[in-house]
Amino acid sequence: MVTEHTEATEEFSLPRSLRANERLHALIPGGAHTYAKGDDQYPEGLAPVISHGRGAHVWDVDGNRYVEYGSGLRSVSLGHAHPRVVEAVRRELDRGSNFVRPSVVEVEAAERFLATVPTAEMVKFAKNGSDATTAAVRLARAATGRPRVAICADHPFFSVDDWFIGTTPMSAGVPAATDELTVAFPYGDLAATEELLTRYQDEVACLILEPATHTEPPPGYLAGLRELADRHGCVLVFDEMITGFRWSEAGAQGLYGVVPDLSTFGKALGNGCAVSALAGRRDLMELGGLRHPGERVFLLSTTHGAETHSLAAAMAVLDTYVEEGVTARLHALGERLAAGVREAAAGMGVGDHVVVRGRASNLVFATLDENRQPSQPYRTLFLRRLLAGGVLAPSFVVSDALGEADIDHTVEVVARACAVYRKALDAGDPTPWLGGRPVKPVFRRFA
Repeated sequence: MVTEHTEATEEFSLPRSLRANERLHALIPGGAHTYAKGDDQYPEGLAPVISHGRGAHVWDVDGNRYVEYGSGLRSVSLGHAHPRVVEAVRRELDRGSNFVRPSVVEVEAAERFLATVPTAEMVKFAKNGSDATTAAVRLARAATGRPRVAICADHPFFSVDDWFIGTTPMSAGVPAATDELTVAFPYGDLAATEELLTRYQDEVACLILEPATHTEPPPGYLAGLRELADRHGCVLVFDEMITGFRWSEAGAQGLYGVVPDLSTFGKALGNGCAVSALAGRRDLMELGGLRHPGERVFLLSTTHGAETHSLAAAMAVLDTYVEEGVTARLHALGERLAAGVREAAAGMGVGDHVVVRGRASNLVFATLDENRQPSQPYRTLFLRRLLAGGVLAPSFVVSDALGEADIDHTVEVVARACAVYRKALDAGDPTPWLGGRPVKPVFRRFA
């Protein structure tokens, strides 16, 4: 039974979710299988544990229904239990999911992917993004004979593996010698990147970055990186885990017209099913194959990477995006939401403090304090009011299942949240509205 959300957050509680979170922490380190889903990312006592979802809505174990954003950490872009995807998965499950030899589904999925992302010549599937990005790094090192990896310092996450995690505050367990092989360059600054490549002349195997995130690439920037990589003999890798399909059906590389040597996809590719992809130039990708005379590269070898139902899901997603114009609809929904949130924030006098950023298909929000600096306490206040209004929104990343009524409801809830935000700003202290400890950043040295 769905309960009505009360307007006063002091009266809104999640007793069953609270008990379920205790069970999660007793058995699972961090209480979740992804740090970004941890209850430390939500106001104290208000981290809903999900029962089920359909379309753009989810229900928690307490019976509350929410309009959900950023579904599955951006992976569920068509909406939960999308009929076309569910049918494709169900059909393959009845035919068997994994075999001792490749299934015909593997070649069909590869053909469908490469037809959608024609800038790539070969593709290999895996189950998560980290495997794909690490495979790209290994391939670049093997192709160039160089040890160093250059990552974009302004992008938050590339892999759970040592070459990246060693650069974060959660570097415990990563040998310093590994960490020293990763260097960083700033997004949008070609001169600084060239200086880095010159400083480590003939040492950098690859440049890896998200081609775009919350800001558009400066004019000529991606083409400039392409030229730098060619001139310095390193591999250009686009991490398209987020931009893939949300920027265009062919990813950011298709939208901006700059072709990387290698690229990685995931998230939206399976609409919540576990599938990722490494794609790129044939001569590079084939180093991990059997049809070359050189030293073999152990590229990707995953027992479950070719599960038929996940590849079937990917094909259904690709077909749906292309045939139904999903990317354009995501942009339209995001534009409606961004305009509404900005108008609501401005109307309550907090337009400079609740700030919507990013491409319309991939919106995030910033919560700024009295000095217009990012604030976890103010984020906590904002999230509490959203949750009480039936909006689950760690971001404002839209899914294709959202309707205009969902957007309008969200904007109404945001307006009420902004009214409380204004009170906190006037008081110069959000503490009375937090209900407990502030939410915390994912990457921090101590728990």
